[in-house]
Amino acid sequence: MAQVEMVLPAMGEGIMEATVLEWLKEEGDSITLDESVVEVATDKVDTEVPATVEGIIKKILVTKDDVVQIGAAIAIVEIAGDDATEAEPTVTTTNNTVENAAVPTNNTDNTNGISAKSGNRFYSPLVRNIAKKEGISQEVLDGIPGTGKEGRVTKKDMLDFLENGVTTPVQTTTSVQKPPAPSVSSAPKVSTPPPAVSLDNGDEVIEMDRVRKMIADRMIQSKQTAPHVTSCVEADMTNVVLWRTKSKEAFKKQEGANLTFMPIIISAIAKAIKEYPMINVQVDGSNIIVKKDINIGMAVAMPNGNLIVPVIRNADRLSLSGLALKIQDLSIRARENKLKPEELSGGTYTVSNIGSFGNTIGTPIIMQPQVAIMAIGTIRKKPAVIETPQGDVIGIRQFAYFSHSYDHRVVDGALGGMFVRKVADILEQWDLDLSI
Repeated sequence: MAQVEMVLPAMGEGIMEATVLEWLKEEGDSITLDESVVEVATDKVDTEVPATVEGIIKKILVTKDDVVQIGAAIAIVEIAGDDATEAEPTVTTTNNTVENAAVPTNNTDNTNGISAKSGNRFYSPLVRNIAKKEGISQEVLDGIPGTGKEGRVTKKDMLDFLENGVTTPVQTTTSVQKPPAPSVSSAPKVSTPPPAVSLDNGDEVIEMDRVRKMIADRMIQSKQTAPHVTSCVEADMTNVVLWRTKSKEAFKKQEGANLTFMPIIISAIAKAIKEYPMINVQVDGSNIIVKKDINIGMAVAMPNGNLIVPVIRNADRLSLSGLALKIQDLSIRARENKLKPEELSGGTYTVSNIGSFGNTIGTPIIMQPQVAIMAIGTIRKKPAVIETPQGDVIGIRQFAYFSHSYDHRVVDGALGGMFVRKVADILEQWDLDLSI
């Protein structure tokens, strides 16, 4: 019998680590290829990790709440074979193959000059990489207050420290020269703590769940990163409403799915992006990355009230039917928590349908590292002036507001305003004779 390491596989673009939520198998259990063995959480989604080999779990290397780096060994599996030695793992990622990618699991691992364990504190690979990049020493890292489980330092703790520059170094036996007092101009910024919350009789205290905390952190990060500006237009959706009403029954019979307004709107956004490609960009330091693919994310409300944003890849290449079926599939699986990690990454633009809640205008927050997001308001009948060859008349039309928030570092008001106006123009000129 041979023993191999089962490693944490690649889980989507930009995901470097995951937290173990629950093992679905125990030591001694038999596993088959692609059988789910452990549930993990990333900063994008909770997901089950399938077995990459078939055999018996001899040893589980990570436990609940452990933060594990992508490519690190999570279990030893005994498989049928004649080799008596431990096999070397190979991890396949989305871009290339990384050989021997397992990370040492002992607590003396030292990455980038920062120990994984210092005293009674453990540091994740992400925290250690941030420390290396920002030139933070082991001693300073040990003094950063941790707000994670059992005092663990989180990514947010590191970002707060870098923002405020305040820490309480741990006492050591080594003498450290005290730096000169900073001048007033170079003094670190200290955040003012929020006012204390008072509790009255009958008040209920609900602790944020993990996803809600994640959303909160991302929204704060986005507002601190990008200066938001929002431009709004009111679009005459009458042609779209008439065409959908005429086509939805035939579409239902043909495709077995509902024809909503979202595929129509997303198709218009994809067309507008082709005309204004500088909306489909991302910021990397002082560089602007113009994205080749048009991958549109759509916000989906979960049953528990949280939001998740699955991504429609290459939305500009899909027909209306293709978009409608893709949107329905992603929406259903999002609400059932069955999305794959790669279906939540790689977005280049995002749409939020606030009209489904009866809202008219919104100021959505950009999903980093994107630079723009559009909120679609509810469609309402309104009296309007209609120009005819015989003169102006009053008629009933269907209108909706489109709110476009964009990153003013790279998107100026002219571009942001012209883009949302173009989306509205495409919808106002919708062909009533278009075949689905």
